[in-house]
Amino acid sequence: MFVTTSNPSRREPVRVAIVGTGAIARGSHLPALTALAAGQPLEIVAAVDVDAASVEAFCAEAAIAHAYTDLDRMLAEQRPDLVTLATPPRFHRDQTVAALRAGAWVWCEKPPCPSLEDFDAIEAAEGPSGQGPYAAIVFQHRFGSGARHVRALLAGHAMGRPLVAHCQTTWYRDEAYYSVPWRGTWSSEGGGPSMGHGIHQMDLLLDLLGPWAEIRAMAGRLVHDVETEDVSTALIRFENGAMATVVNSVLSPDEVSRIRIDCERATVELTHLYGHRNTDWRITPAPGVTSEEADAWRDFGADVPSSHEAQLTGLLGDLRAGRRPRSSGADGRKSLELVAALYKAAFTGSTVRAGEIGPGDPFYGALHGDVPDWAPRNVDRPEGVVA
Repeated sequence: MFVTTSNPSRREPVRVAIVGTGAIARGSHLPALTALAAGQPLEIVAAVDVDAASVEAFCAEAAIAHAYTDLDRMLAEQRPDLVTLATPPRFHRDQTVAALRAGAWVWCEKPPCPSLEDFDAIEAAEGPSGQGPYAAIVFQHRFGSGARHVRALLAGHAMGRPLVAHCQTTWYRDEAYYSVPWRGTWSSEGGGPSMGHGIHQMDLLLDLLGPWAEIRAMAGRLVHDVETEDVSTALIRFENGAMATVVNSVLSPDEVSRIRIDCERATVELTHLYGHRNTDWRITPAPGVTSEEADAWRDFGADVPSSHEAQLTGLLGDLRAGRRPRSSGADGRKSLELVAALYKAAFTGSTVRAGEIGPGDPFYGALHGDVPDWAPRNVDRPEGVVA
């Protein structure tokens, strides 16, 4: 269907299906796919939702030919090359595995899935190395020109060694937000702000600084009556020696997303909310750095904002080439592993080291680790919810 290492000569349109027709599909997945379809062979062939009225309206508005309420039937009848998942995390494992087994690549909205065990099951369902199909996670904040430029500066040690970092996702969610039955639960959302909100900035931090070594953390329910936390803080030591503070909150009226990295020769800082451009980055040189060198650091080139479209552009190129995309496999797992370690450190009071959480660890199968006062409450929740 598409160009791969084993099928290099065919350039038919990439056939895409959207699963879940709620806000994230309408506001992010569909616009990104529509924009890219204007410049390359790509066709949205179907959409799926458990709500028949929702999916039929979605398809009518977007001129999509086929509306389904059954994922397996859609996969069998339409044989898409790519499935984008815009459903709650509790469904991601089964839906991703079904799509992979049908031969489709998957682009799955964050949070990836409720546990490392689920993620490993997804990775096990991928095709052979070098062939695919693969499943990638939507981590759009690490894409775009700004992140690419700063990543290259840090990787080349242009500004010296990274020493101290701060990663902040301080947002605000009121009682009306949590009045939706599936919000604030482990089974539906997969976690609180550490998992559902801050994972974007933590993923970007990992992408910039590389592997982490150990973490200590705290979490609390300071305002909202929910199963999960509504605030967390953490201290992280990276393999390169850098140390970072991380704050994730839904209690902060002055909303901001921020990453700051102090290197030997400069401070680089990103301040934004839900997406960033080149102008959202600031580089402050240390005394003694020449203006010429600082100006070179500040030259970000053409502005490509972080976005679903920016990530999807690269993923489609990887799909056609048959190569593993970024934010899939180990590259996608690392952010979920950090979140799991944050919860374990916070709920047990221990220092957690990278690679520590595996089969047999209670935090491998569930991010709450069945810790008293944090494990799910016995509350009946509606099934089949789509974001």
